[in-house]
Amino acid sequence: MLDMENVEADNSFMLLAIEEARAAAVAGEVPIGALIVHEGKILARSGNRTIRDCDPTAHAEIIVIRETAQALRNYRMAGTTLYVTLEPCSMCAGAIVQARIPRVVYGADDPKGGAVRSCFEVLTSGALNHQVEIASGVFAGECASLLQTFFADRR
Repeated sequence: MLDMENVEADNSFMLLAIEEARAAAVAGEVPIGALIVHEGKILARSGNRTIRDCDPTAHAEIIVIRETAQALRNYRMAGTTLYVTLEPCSMCAGAIVQARIPRVVYGADDPKGGAVRSCFEVLTSGALNHQVEIASGVFAGECASLLQTFFADRR
């Protein structure tokens, strides 16, 4: 049975991640947005900043993980949920495992680089010392559309 309170919170927070993705697109970045929530409070939110920061690791997920570590004054993020508009890549999935984030909610699958279920299953691998609860497909159509529009405009 679905926990309607969780579904409502997931929808609400994903809409905020989508806002971050839109802002990233306006800045010329790949439109991916993320935020981390702890006990109903947003600790960090960002879009991709790889171009702005001249940093290939400045994916939205990495930025919010770094900011959350500072906010919590801890490199472990117990009790948090990461919301992101696109299935995390292997770099971001590795950081999620290292941070011990217990739950990830994402929008669209990434068939060419997703490390949650599309290409790899990093977050649920029994070979690792931390597994993550996953909720996927939240506003998937809208998240995918942002990316499709962004790349179509570049062609």
